[in-house]
Amino acid sequence: MNEFYAQRPQWSPAPHDDQLEYATIEVPRDYTDPGGEWISLALSRRRATDPQRRRGILLGVNGGPGGDWGLGRALPDKFAGTPPHEVYDLIGFDPRGTGASTPLHAEVTVPRAPFDSRPPDSAFETLAEDMRLREEACARAGGDLRPHISTRNTARDMDVVRAVLGEPKLTFVGYAYGAYVGAVYGSMFPEHLDRTVLDSCVSPDWTWREQFLWQGDAVQRNVDQWAAWTAERHGHFGLGTSAAQVLATVEEVVTRLEGLTHGVQLRTLFDGAVGNRAGDRGQWTDLGILVARLHETAAAGGDGAGDACRGLLAQQGTWRPSDSEGDLRCGVLEAITLEHAWPADLEVYFQDMRDFRKRFPYGYGVLRAQPWVGAFRTFEAPEPPTVLTRDGYPAGLVVQADGDPMDHYAGGVAMAERLGHHLLTVEDSGEHEVYVLGGNPHVDTLVHRYLVDGVLPPSRASCPGRTPRPHIPADAA
Repeated sequence: MNEFYAQRPQWSPAPHDDQLEYATIEVPRDYTDPGGEWISLALSRRRATDPQRRRGILLGVNGGPGGDWGLGRALPDKFAGTPPHEVYDLIGFDPRGTGASTPLHAEVTVPRAPFDSRPPDSAFETLAEDMRLREEACARAGGDLRPHISTRNTARDMDVVRAVLGEPKLTFVGYAYGAYVGAVYGSMFPEHLDRTVLDSCVSPDWTWREQFLWQGDAVQRNVDQWAAWTAERHGHFGLGTSAAQVLATVEEVVTRLEGLTHGVQLRTLFDGAVGNRAGDRGQWTDLGILVARLHETAAAGGDGAGDACRGLLAQQGTWRPSDSEGDLRCGVLEAITLEHAWPADLEVYFQDMRDFRKRFPYGYGVLRAQPWVGAFRTFEAPEPPTVLTRDGYPAGLVVQADGDPMDHYAGGVAMAERLGHHLLTVEDSGEHEVYVLGGNPHVDTLVHRYLVDGVLPPSRASCPGRTPRPHIPADAA
């Protein structure tokens, strides 16, 4: 194992930016067999701009799992010119399986089930079969590498990166899944972790299936807040004078859209718009106007109603794994999520889908409950997930928006409590991956101060979201 820690990276300037350096190192594919096959890790570095004040390396890991399409090496670019860049060498890397590191591939499969935000029971078997075929495609392309793409191995890789750079400790910033990687690293290598920022955390207690399921509740919380705000402005939007009435109007739109040509597609786009836009306070006015216009347009009926509604929803995207481009894709998401057990009984998923179809239809909540590749897993994880602890490194900082639609606020609270970290709550906000990446100056100021000067906010602190609620006066009482 020492030979991996003794490597010295050969840095070279990036083709597009001579202030950014690239290097490649080798790590064991299987850390229990360091003499076996090696895989490569692609690194990047931006040196500290004030060498006299340099205090070490700042290593970042972005979300996923899957490295956000291999952008790990680009993470230092996001921090270039910030106060931490003055005192830290900024280090990025593409985690094993992603980007320019040794890739984990999966064969592309094209789903047969139509994309439907409220799929009928008759579609459940096809949705499950799509996932069975997806898992088999992952297994075929992933081969022997797949069981070794794990959070614990990524943490081990991080420690090799630290060692080959000659650093006794690293400072860490992680986003979403990357925040979990940081918590695992601290549990495995506490003596080598200095300052820690975990942004948009998963819960330390939930399985991957539970993480997915809780997204439905997270989205609905934003929808409920938007509905209450809109109800207080009935004179402006005309959607109802209570949150319940506003949501009833939303469901009237759903029913009317379903009665038009291509109604399932229109309703699916609308469900996505309601859930996704409710998370962004800056889009609350636009969402209220959209609901009102669709309510009127769909009610008018006629041959052109469907096209008119489609035009109103033209900017709404869909959420679905991108499986239709090329022959191969990154298979890290599926591998990482198999670290936890998944139900093998499909009826468990089907029952949850029926429940979510009623309670969490917006923002594609039902897709969080549907069968996943874990129901058809083709390998067992070589080791159990890490039990998260903090024993031997300083208290750090958790940053969590109270309306994060991807990583439920309760998960961030639980992570802070489990590790004894300070918690910075971004209030009244649906932001996700906030520090530096989200452009929130309130968060950036506080976290910069911690990373540079070591000054943590109070143990339970809060700050405003990036985007306030629209300035539309409430109706007079």
